[in-house]
Amino acid sequence: MKISARNVLSGKVKAIKPGTVNDEVVVKLTGGEEVVAIITKASSKSLKLVKNKKVYAIIKASSVMIGVD
Repeated sequence: MKISARNVLSGKVKAIKPGTVNDEVVVKLTGGEEVVAIITKASSKSLKLVKNKKVYAIIKASSVMIGVD
């Protein structure tokens, strides 16, 4: 797999929470942190996502904001 995004995080599917149109996919990263993605049910089915399947969380954003109290 070759992609242009630089932020590719490896992990495993921890949970899939189905919705009416979209699924919420919780990915447990190698370091223990979690990332949550909302994807279409069609994408979830096409990727054959199941619990513990190895996946990549790919983040492509034009900006990242940081806030403090």
